[in-house]
Amino acid sequence: MKLQRRFFLAIAALLMFGCATSVFAQAAACKKTVYLTFDTGNMSVAQTVADILHRQNVKATFFLANEKTSRGDFALDDSWKSYWQRLLAEGHHFGSHTYDHVYFVKDGPLGEVYEKPQFGPKAGMTILYKEAMMCREIRRVNDRFLELTYAPIQKIWRAPGGKTSPRLIQMGDACGYDHIGWNAAGFLGDELNSKSHPNAVLLEKASVQLQDGDIAMAHLGIWSRKDPWAPAVLEALIAKLKGRGFCFATLPKMSN
Repeated sequence: MKLQRRFFLAIAALLMFGCATSVFAQAAACKKTVYLTFDTGNMSVAQTVADILHRQNVKATFFLANEKTSRGDFALDDSWKSYWQRLLAEGHHFGSHTYDHVYFVKDGPLGEVYEKPQFGPKAGMTILYKEAMMCREIRRVNDRFLELTYAPIQKIWRAPGGKTSPRLIQMGDACGYDHIGWNAAGFLGDELNSKSHPNAVLLEKASVQLQDGDIAMAHLGIWSRKDPWAPAVLEALIAKLKGRGFCFATLPKMSN
């Protein structure tokens, strides 16, 4: 197992070095930066997203939760091991989306927060989380990612639904993880009703409104959307943004 881990990490390091060289060359040729991010969702377009990013030589940041997938397993099961290893080897970044995809409900009375897990043994229950408990929930993703890929995630996390409070953000900070949301223009709309928000409209809006430094958010699959956002929007959006002089970077943002 140790030999296998060393071999994989060596291959990943070589591939990531090549990716980094390509990214630096891209950055030298562009004037603006956008940060593409993907939350796990139901994983129905996960392979499609990975293929498009590879074809377009674009790096993104993925926020992982152990969500139920469209094929009946869960996103952090062993059955997804090769998928996450591929994305890691191709130079993408990863953050925590909380292991059981726990939604913030409200602040508690004594410095805690009320959260509602969507998955796991306590799914659907509203539970009072103290700081240590919330920290474990965030870090469980890192622990599982280490098991799957032999590498840690970045020290970043995203609350499901983007629902937070200053207290919840402080809990993540105390755990060593920076919270990453998204810009208003970066809401790519893949979870909206496809009849009232068709792909053509979402593409036009995002390709025009995204600005330098914006963080954009979509999912690797959404249960409710009948007309999948990817691949219809993603590849065209990348092309349009490249045409506007954008390059694509991973999170956390690099300081100058």
